[in-house]
Amino acid sequence: MKSDNVKMGVERTPHRMLFRACGLVDEEFERPLVGIVNSWNELVPGHIHLDKLSDAVKAGVRMGGGTPLEFNTIGICDGIAMNHEGMRYSLPSREVIRDSIEIVARAYQFDALVFICSCDKIVPGHLMAMGILNVPSIVVTGGPMLPGYVGDTYRDLVHDGFEAVGLYQENKISLEELKELECYSCAGAGSCSGMFTANTMACLTEALGLSLPGCATAHAVDAKKVHIAKKSGLMVMELLRRGITPRMIATNEAFENAIRVDLAIGGSTNTVLHLPAIAHDFGIELPIEKFDELSRTTPHLVSLRPAGDNFMLDFERAGGVHALMNRLKPLLNTQALTVSGRTLEDNLREHVVVNPLKSKEVIATLDNPIHREGGIAILKGNLAENGAVVKQSAVDPKMMVHEGSALPFNSEEDAYKAILDGEVGRGDVVVIRYEGPKGGPGMREMLSPTSAIAGMGLSDSVALITDGRFSGGTRGPCVGHVSPEAWEGGTIAFVEEGDIVRVDIPSRSLTLKVSEDEIAERKKKWRRPDKKLSGLLARYSKSVRSASEGAILE
Repeated sequence: MKSDNVKMGVERTPHRMLFRACGLVDEEFERPLVGIVNSWNELVPGHIHLDKLSDAVKAGVRMGGGTPLEFNTIGICDGIAMNHEGMRYSLPSREVIRDSIEIVARAYQFDALVFICSCDKIVPGHLMAMGILNVPSIVVTGGPMLPGYVGDTYRDLVHDGFEAVGLYQENKISLEELKELECYSCAGAGSCSGMFTANTMACLTEALGLSLPGCATAHAVDAKKVHIAKKSGLMVMELLRRGITPRMIATNEAFENAIRVDLAIGGSTNTVLHLPAIAHDFGIELPIEKFDELSRTTPHLVSLRPAGDNFMLDFERAGGVHALMNRLKPLLNTQALTVSGRTLEDNLREHVVVNPLKSKEVIATLDNPIHREGGIAILKGNLAENGAVVKQSAVDPKMMVHEGSALPFNSEEDAYKAILDGEVGRGDVVVIRYEGPKGGPGMREMLSPTSAIAGMGLSDSVALITDGRFSGGTRGPCVGHVSPEAWEGGTIAFVEEGDIVRVDIPSRSLTLKVSEDEIAERKKKWRRPDKKLSGLLARYSKSVRSASEGAILE
């Protein structure tokens, strides 16, 4: 066993002394050491219950003949970090999580690992570590939150929280109604109840074959989640016995499967950052153009909030990720191996679409999709030579092509204030720059500005373009990840008020309608803003790559 390096032989007597001080006994040294990587904390709704899942995982490991040893990683709630300085630390935390897991796993020489995680950057960080370590492993994602309930209507964080701020500003709801939404829209433990980034990443983890069937949509408060956790602890011992490692599962074909699922569920644009970064640590190059290539032939089949009215609860009752994959089966690589120890084709035999709501179908068919193309499109042009990303499934059809007058801002805060102050008019194109990976630094999410636009009734007439990124809850004609970013002298840095910007999603183009000569003249006069950086953000800014490369570190 790999763990014999830290626990067997006379020369390891001091090591065993330290393990014994932690409570281990002779019989446990004879078994494989299984690291239980847990992002449990009291800071994030998606994590507050993970200690209970860890108990279940450890019980499964012991049933399978292993010795579980738990350690923790950090986790940030993007909703709480939103729209202030804290959001600069969210994306960098992904690499901190990845590196911290690698450090502990290498130091303790674990034979196998179980990753217990939830939420936006935490799941990608765990998956990146899984790829680089490549020991037998399995993931248990924490599960969605139940939808909130106010009056006779289900509620969620984004539509009924962030967008409610814009509704209040427009005097469309009272302060009392706003407070009621605040108190009851988030129902408790779990990741936010729509197809936002956290649940998107859980779905893609299952689609990659790295968590057991049903894991992504089993809700945080459901006993089913505990059962899956226990079975995952048992299953990781089987993976160890069979010598099945993550790189044998998450192959090129598996990543293509995951992208098709992402496109079919109308997933978060953040996946265009995370999947290439995860693939990189699995030894696979995944250019962002692959998303657009597959989007042309992958229909959008599931419409959850923010793009539709359904919740993760509806998706779970309809059969979840594997039921969706059954619908997508003609487009998938079904011989891909999974952590169940079986192929995807074997798993799919047990998962079919059901229609629990009778009145509507949650998972559409290939013959009658919600949209003929997938949820994500990659745009290019003189305003984004290396690419930009839009969730086309959440754009009003009349805004799929939009041309308007630019209103540029050098920070999210300035843009948000202008929107709330009524300075943005119908037809405008809001441009937010110096928010990219290097220039932010940290590539903040723009959920507050985009939610304010939606809440104020402007999402059918105002586009927003940024070198930052968006929450999975963003809807409307919002184009992010513009590369090169402003900090590196991308064209977005030279946009001036009144310039005409054209967004053409069907043609995949993003154009600043200014002559090349004029852009060149503006570039000569350009100077970066003076940002006083220190600590982690200073180091991050120097070493992070472009959003078009997954914002990985050099």
